[in-house]
Amino acid sequence: MVLKDENGEKALELFLKIGLDERTAKNTIANNKVTTNLIAVIHEAAVTDGCDRAIGNLIYTVATKYPANALMHRPTLLKYVVSSKIKIPAQLEAAFSFLAATGSDDFKVIEFEEACGVGVEVSEEDIEKTVSEIFDEYKNVILEQRYRINIGELFGHVRKRQPWADPKIVKRLIDAKLYALLGERTAADNEKPIKKKREKPVKVEDKSTADDVPPPNPSEEELNPFLIFPSPEENFKVHTEVFFSDGSVLRACNSKETLEKHLKATQGKVLTRFPPEPNGYLHIGHAKAMFVDFGLAKERGGSCYLRYDDTNPEAEKKEYIDHIEEIVQWMGWEPYKITYTSDYFQELHDLAVELILRGNAYVDHQTPEEIKEYREKKLNSPWRDRPIKDSLKLFDDMRRGMIEEGKATLRMKQDMQSDNFNMYDLIAYRIKASVPFLRLTLMPEINGASTPVMITLIALWILLKILRIHLDLCTLEFETRRASYYWLLDALGLYLPHVWEYSRLNVTNTVMSKRKLNRLVTEKWVDGWDDPRLMTLSGLRRRGVTSTSINAFVRGIGITRSDSSIINLNRLEYHIREELNKTAPRTMVVLNPLKVVITNLEVGSVMDLDAKKWPDAQTDDASSVYKVPFSNVVYIEHTDFRIKDSKDYYGLAPGKSVLLRYAYPIKCTDVVLGDDKVTVLEIRAEYDPSKTTKPKGVLHWVAESSPGVDPLKVEVRLFDKLFFSENPAELDDWLGDLNPNSKVVIPGAFAVPSLGNAAVGDRFQFERLGYFAMDKDSTPEKLIFNRTVTLRDSYGKVVK
Repeated sequence: MVLKDENGEKALELFLKIGLDERTAKNTIANNKVTTNLIAVIHEAAVTDGCDRAIGNLIYTVATKYPANALMHRPTLLKYVVSSKIKIPAQLEAAFSFLAATGSDDFKVIEFEEACGVGVEVSEEDIEKTVSEIFDEYKNVILEQRYRINIGELFGHVRKRQPWADPKIVKRLIDAKLYALLGERTAADNEKPIKKKREKPVKVEDKSTADDVPPPNPSEEELNPFLIFPSPEENFKVHTEVFFSDGSVLRACNSKETLEKHLKATQGKVLTRFPPEPNGYLHIGHAKAMFVDFGLAKERGGSCYLRYDDTNPEAEKKEYIDHIEEIVQWMGWEPYKITYTSDYFQELHDLAVELILRGNAYVDHQTPEEIKEYREKKLNSPWRDRPIKDSLKLFDDMRRGMIEEGKATLRMKQDMQSDNFNMYDLIAYRIKASVPFLRLTLMPEINGASTPVMITLIALWILLKILRIHLDLCTLEFETRRASYYWLLDALGLYLPHVWEYSRLNVTNTVMSKRKLNRLVTEKWVDGWDDPRLMTLSGLRRRGVTSTSINAFVRGIGITRSDSSIINLNRLEYHIREELNKTAPRTMVVLNPLKVVITNLEVGSVMDLDAKKWPDAQTDDASSVYKVPFSNVVYIEHTDFRIKDSKDYYGLAPGKSVLLRYAYPIKCTDVVLGDDKVTVLEIRAEYDPSKTTKPKGVLHWVAESSPGVDPLKVEVRLFDKLFFSENPAELDDWLGDLNPNSKVVIPGAFAVPSLGNAAVGDRFQFERLGYFAMDKDSTPEKLIFNRTVTLRDSYGKVVK
């Protein structure tokens, strides 16, 4: 994205004023990040009216190469540049190295100036003497290579001995010395050197086949997506810059002393937290959050808290709390501790009092409407500058239930003139007396009335300090809150966790908003929070999806900052198939049975045949096979029979043969039709006991295990995409986009007898149909199976 024309013209004019050439200035404007940095640096250096070109070039270097961990010292460095105390690139590079090592700590001016050569003047005579010494040492090489000698190397030798020498003088003297030694350039000097051809090594015959060649090694990021995160001991760099309307800048970073205290308290371990609100069921987006929070802690040998953000009692239920804990464990994660925001009410209250004492918070009496109006107009509250003692008393009255709900809030005194609306004196505490907290961690009772104070933003942020979190991992919508986040922690003098925002996980053909999910459930568009059509983790589990395939899916997506992408559902299904193909035993079920009577097999005759649970199973391995009865009455799918045959059809047709999987070839000899002469009621066929027939088509089937007794009857639920559109959340009438055929119930499917031993949650591959799991609604009299995913694998074909 390039700056808009008006802003771009102003920036170009500013860049030209400091001496940048037009080409460099225009290229800079094409890069928003560099442009923003350079404008900030020009203002910090107070050279908006222009400066010498040499100074301007150094300012440009500061804007592009200054170490991020020492931003608080940048204005100091710029004073040295503008005053020409630092006037050559070598001095500036030395300053960068010194400040990068210093970080946010104070430094001694004498040490800084010594490291950067401030005040050191190297005369032209000294430079000429050094150049002569270098030429004497390398005279033979220079005479041999003449003007093809690497000038940069000669320059480097001089710089080692005279680091603060003016590079322009060095270059002029080297050129003069070369001319004096070599004279005028000749035609040979301008010829390009002939490159010697490398001799090819003798090729050794490789007898290995293509199958012996190992696949290419995956990248480090693919093997370990957590490499992007810094270690605890690195948390001394500037996290962000907060620009205030009065021109001051907060460069949020930890001092070395603060960092050392944190490392000592945590023993240098990585501590993270997974902070769900207990106001609904977790969905697949939370699976990504868990993978990042728990996964990072596990990979670094640290710990992750499961911390319930129970600060909104109106929406909380114990059902949700129990569900979250169970799902976290099902996903394979083990919390270090399970805590609640309400566990820290007293500590949070004490920190709020400290915020008031420091002059950084006040009690406000504006209504929500007035607060909104004042924020829009960037006006301070009439109570913003009230005395600290008054705010302390009023806050205590709030805590003790002496002020009505809605009549007072505690607001942080931030910056109402800021360009960031998240700095508009955010509310830290408000009274919430009408709804009790789910847990019994309440404020002290006064006159028999318990009035808890509802915690808003302050709870989320300060808890990170209380829990000694190293990395605060959250989704990108919180990025704009960085300023207020670090403002608060800085105002209280607390340790600053490293914030890292990543993109939300959005999947096609579904909704992820808790409000929309709650509406689907409460208005009964779906059958509860664990409806297999939902992307809730309990719904996916009920559908038959494994936690390991979900984690593999999340890991494959990576921890990116691309917030505009939506992941195709096929990608998740690919990972589901990948696992179930290896773990789900095969079995046979006929969804829409069509009766086939085998006329050349004796009535009542039943053969027990071996069927494979796995494609590569050995028949002599009893654990890898199961028994299927074969009798004179079998059932095939209605869709596997046609009256009219065709060349591209491999099913059964009159006069045509097919192979019954694990059994025998059969040939259709007759068809019994209904009264309408169209509906197929029954098929007559003959089987080939010698198996000499070799048909192309192979069908799954189920047989009667006893004469006149139907096979095991089961209910099968076929689930499809819940919404037609890839992104229904962006539609005004998103409920109108619901797919009415997202759930199809088949009450009378036939299954092989061994499926009767299945337990709830068991997963199978129904051959030729897909992967299925036994549903919790099953009873001994009625087994129910949910389709997890079909056998079709279009995504897999793409990524191979």
